[in-house]
Amino acid sequence: MLWPTAAKRMAAETVTKSGAIVEKGYVYEEETHLTVLKTSLFFAGDGFTAYDCKGALVFRVDSYGPDAGDTGEVVLMDASGRCILTVRRKRPSLHQRWEGFVGEGSEGKKALFSVRRSSIIGRSSMTVEVYTNPGEEYQIEGSFACRSCNILAADKEIVAEIRRKVDATTNVVLGKDVFVLSLKAGFDGAFAMGLVLVLDQIYGADGDEAGGGVHTGSKVGADPTCEDSNLNIL
Repeated sequence: MLWPTAAKRMAAETVTKSGAIVEKGYVYEEETHLTVLKTSLFFAGDGFTAYDCKGALVFRVDSYGPDAGDTGEVVLMDASGRCILTVRRKRPSLHQRWEGFVGEGSEGKKALFSVRRSSIIGRSSMTVEVYTNPGEEYQIEGSFACRSCNILAADKEIVAEIRRKVDATTNVVLGKDVFVLSLKAGFDGAFAMGLVLVLDQIYGADGDEAGGGVHTGSKVGADPTCEDSNLNIL
């Protein structure tokens, strides 16, 4: 279901009143759905590519070896290979705190935001603090391992959603290496993708969490394709 024009405008104004967090060019005027594939140039499962609903490459994350993740640093690039954002694990950190920096690398730079576990025991419950706009904070709730979680603003509005991808022709849920990142109008897509990278670093190797989720081959009642899926935020 498409939002009424006035509702879209009001929602966008709510989210963008603080401006872009990472890059203005990725703040979309309309609700946007990206298909994210967990892949790699050489080692399966170590990188990402993200495509828009027209099949155009939007973001990529390349990994060049099985030990690439051991550096505690992951770089998000655009389709041309330009470095947009670096997420880096802060050590030592009791709650697995990660920080995001504009461009490539973090040395000598001030962090744009930080992500930390809200509780050591929690189920993908994370707190996101935006340093460039003091007081701006988000919560990530749900299960990233099951590809089912929401990013919520301070007022509990859902601004982005991660969910399993459904094949439009067969109505079958695809494997967890393919999922959808849905963005509310006005939310910074580069920032959201940076949060995906942090979640993958923290929870990616944990496997399925307690409580389960939808399994490959399961039928679903709705078809979350680019044209008719929505965030259920009305």
